[in-house]
Amino acid sequence: MHTALLQSSGRPGDVAHNLRVLDDAARAAAANGAGLLAAPEMFLTGYAIGDDVPRLAEPADGESADAIAEIATRHGLAVAYGYPERDGETVYNSVQLICADGTRLANYRKTHLFGCFERDHFTPGDQPVVQAELAGLRVGLMICYDVEFPENVRAHALAGTDLLLVPTAQMHPFQFVAESLVPVRAFENQMYVAYVNRTGPEGEFEFVGLSTLAGPDGVARARAGRGEELVSADVDPAFLAASRENNPYLRDRRPGLYASLV
Repeated sequence: MHTALLQSSGRPGDVAHNLRVLDDAARAAAANGAGLLAAPEMFLTGYAIGDDVPRLAEPADGESADAIAEIATRHGLAVAYGYPERDGETVYNSVQLICADGTRLANYRKTHLFGCFERDHFTPGDQPVVQAELAGLRVGLMICYDVEFPENVRAHALAGTDLLLVPTAQMHPFQFVAESLVPVRAFENQMYVAYVNRTGPEGEFEFVGLSTLAGPDGVARARAGRGEELVSADVDPAFLAASRENNPYLRDRRPGLYASLV
């Protein structure tokens, strides 16, 4: 499945503008043969929106979800996007995956909140593994800081995730996560990892870009620079199967030795 990563910060606080950016990216990605487009963490509203988080938060089946379902249907590709999710009085930092026919396939709430900003505005999710079937692949969802906890990604590996989508808001000076950690996570867990970042200054943050689609061999199939960019690469089930056959990591685990980890 050809997979596109939209590296963009959109326009913080302007949902209508960000939907237009997503629409344009979906059009370009589909023209390039992509079956999936992934956008960054909090792409719908912007990340550094402070006290506007509760005002701009929407339910998983809200108006923006309907608008993105229409984008997905019109361009014939699945779309994953980050947004602030309202559930009653509670707000989560979430990512939703919508199929090319407009069906909402999966919704994940960030389990590991990073820094005072996130802890002040969001409630952490409590479901570590969220998956959906898409084009013959088992697609898992995660957000930014979550991928830096090896237990999280290993849980996806043990649950059979083939492609892990990680919308992110990775900021300076932590660019080593995109450069080094993400390819290692893909290798040690024998999966594809799509890490799609924001870019440029936003409030007190400086996002580093460097969005990456890494394969199970630890090699980046696509890597963006520091600016606004749409990059894409193939997620190949045959290569993944061969890699898993040749790499013994998961087979050679000895879970009985790891009890102290929990």
